[in-house]
Amino acid sequence: MGTSVQVTPLCGVYNENPLCYLLSIDGFNFLVDCGWNDLFDTSLLQPLSRISSTIDAVLLSHPDILHLGALPYAMKHLALSAPVYSTEPVYRLGLLTMYDHYLSRKQVSDFDLFTLDDIDSAFQNVTRLTYSQNHHLSGKGEGIIIAPHVAGHLLGGTVWKITKDGEDVIYAVDFNHRKERHLNGTVLESFARPAVLITDAYNALNNQPSRRQRDQELLDAILKTLRADGNVLLPVDTAGRVLELLLILEQHWAQHHLNYPIFFLTYVSSSTIDYVKSFLEWMSDSIAKSFEHTRDNAFLLKHVTLLINKSELEKVPDGPKIVLVSMASLEVGFSHDIFVEWASDAKNLVLFTERGQFATLARMLQADPPPKAVKVTMCKRVPLVGEELRAYEEEQNRIKKEALKASQSKEEDLKASHGSDANLGDPMVIDAINAHSSSDVTGPHGSGQRDILIDGFVPLSTSVAPMFPFFENSAEWDDFGEVINPDDYVIKEEDMDQTFMHVSGDLDGKLDESAANLILDSKPSKVISNELTVQVKCSLIYMDFEGRSDGRSIKSILAHVAPLKLVLVHGSAEATEHLKQHCLKHVCPHVYAPQIGETIDVTSDLCAYKVQLSEKLMSNVLFKKLGDYEIAWLDAQVGKTDNDMLSLLPLSTPPPPHKSVLVGDLKLADFKQFLASKGVQVEFAGGALRCGEYVTLRKVGDAGQKGGGTGTQQVVLEGPLTEEYYKIRDYLYSQFYLL
Repeated sequence: MGTSVQVTPLCGVYNENPLCYLLSIDGFNFLVDCGWNDLFDTSLLQPLSRISSTIDAVLLSHPDILHLGALPYAMKHLALSAPVYSTEPVYRLGLLTMYDHYLSRKQVSDFDLFTLDDIDSAFQNVTRLTYSQNHHLSGKGEGIIIAPHVAGHLLGGTVWKITKDGEDVIYAVDFNHRKERHLNGTVLESFARPAVLITDAYNALNNQPSRRQRDQELLDAILKTLRADGNVLLPVDTAGRVLELLLILEQHWAQHHLNYPIFFLTYVSSSTIDYVKSFLEWMSDSIAKSFEHTRDNAFLLKHVTLLINKSELEKVPDGPKIVLVSMASLEVGFSHDIFVEWASDAKNLVLFTERGQFATLARMLQADPPPKAVKVTMCKRVPLVGEELRAYEEEQNRIKKEALKASQSKEEDLKASHGSDANLGDPMVIDAINAHSSSDVTGPHGSGQRDILIDGFVPLSTSVAPMFPFFENSAEWDDFGEVINPDDYVIKEEDMDQTFMHVSGDLDGKLDESAANLILDSKPSKVISNELTVQVKCSLIYMDFEGRSDGRSIKSILAHVAPLKLVLVHGSAEATEHLKQHCLKHVCPHVYAPQIGETIDVTSDLCAYKVQLSEKLMSNVLFKKLGDYEIAWLDAQVGKTDNDMLSLLPLSTPPPPHKSVLVGDLKLADFKQFLASKGVQVEFAGGALRCGEYVTLRKVGDAGQKGGGTGTQQVVLEGPLTEEYYKIRDYLYSQFYLL
């Protein structure tokens, strides 16, 4: 049988909940994506909690909360300890996204599901890969190759290709075929007939206008509000689609010399842009070429002001302005507070660029637009004062005293167990506690040796009499002195990462005072809340800037890829069923849409065997190079080796003759240029290639027929048997490899 493949959805099927799926390949368990929602609903993670300890590797596809939000919680509480793989932007921007969500929650609640240290710890396990880099797994995953490829949608977004024994499993969710200002389109169409394709139905029912029309509608709506002396609020994600919006506004402001202020407000806005400036090689070709020729970085934002503190925004003079602010759900954070302040003014505009998550304020407003009254809860963290502060300090003192007593009793028990009382008068005995403390002097890297001064003689276990401590220096010397190992003086990358992670927030240390207090817990505080009713009179518009392929494009791409088996996840029940029925008719006969917890077996129907090629057989084989591979025709018989492994052996009789096999893929446009270079008059006419005066070349059939069939493709050469005909035929044969 082929490679064994099973898929089990843990979250995010037949709905728009976060994405999290279990993919098993020959017993090796991948967790592909580990998402959560802005509400941090722990009930969504129950299926994950049941299998998290069995996970062998985690693959992350995008740097937003829906794809990686549950990673710190799962690492801390659900016994998830597998290595994690992602691209560099997904790692860096995902880390900042989690910081932003934690700080937003901590400001308005006693959030305790995870801490900043838990975030740092979870992301320390991430192995970063570049696009198209083949990473060979070892141990239990021996023989499995994983490789990230361009997905579009978000910076660093990934289509994962997992290969085992020549069979490909593709995980492609939230991809975008369109080229955008800062991102190239996906390369999903370059994959041909994978064994399994896992993709989403999120946008299956949606169609989108052209990019130019969409951008113009966005700018028209914004400028109309600004010119009417109103403010524009754009609730956005932390470090994802907001980058495209920033470029749209930056370029339009620069071209038309507009003066309306633009603000980007998150807890990590400065860090986000600083990192994005260094990720140009992950962006669109146009941005990379522009930087090569002019050295202009597209994210040196001249018309956008970065803010990390709402109080800075309040100092801005009154007047029309644009504020891009996290969180997109309006549940907590700066977006929630600014919405409450601006919603009652009819001149203002709230512009949503993505669909709100289920059961959030943003989703409710999109489903039932204003004018209307909305009940919201306003929360604020304030320092403790008076009796509350004294009670808090007394409680902390009590806890410290109990901890001190516990440590003292533990120390006494330790001394008693080592018989320290009997050795107090003997200066040659080093007690166990001092021995432990001396072993900690080796520093942060822990591998160096240190000279230790000990008062008195130390009886070594191997010596007959007491002697002074002695260390024999066995280092090598040459003509220039002692030979050193450069590795001893290199700061390891993980130590650098650890250093960065402890500097939370912005790279230059700029965090607002309340956020700094949250991180350091320097001031005792409490959260106060009150409910109020907001009269929503402002304008509210939703425009699709999610950066996903629309329904028509998804269907076209799936038909082109033509997988042997297709698994649909993440999308409303209506969208999932619609795409499933379409794919059954036009893509492949094996389409699955499993429920949460339902395991489906998508093992390939092909039978694959490993055989050993005998040396005698290989000595008579003539290989021809084809791209990155070498190919040859073999006539052999199957036998067994001494260890019962299948082996190909030379035939005992002369091999029968076989028809010539032409290997290659002819592109008519390339062949036209080739013939022109040989002096042949050639032109396209009616889908065929007219060569010279009488010879016609055309392709018949399609290698990618609907229904997933293998299809046959023939190249037909027609014309009278003249010298010109035979010359063009020879040119045609030269485009193939003949076996």
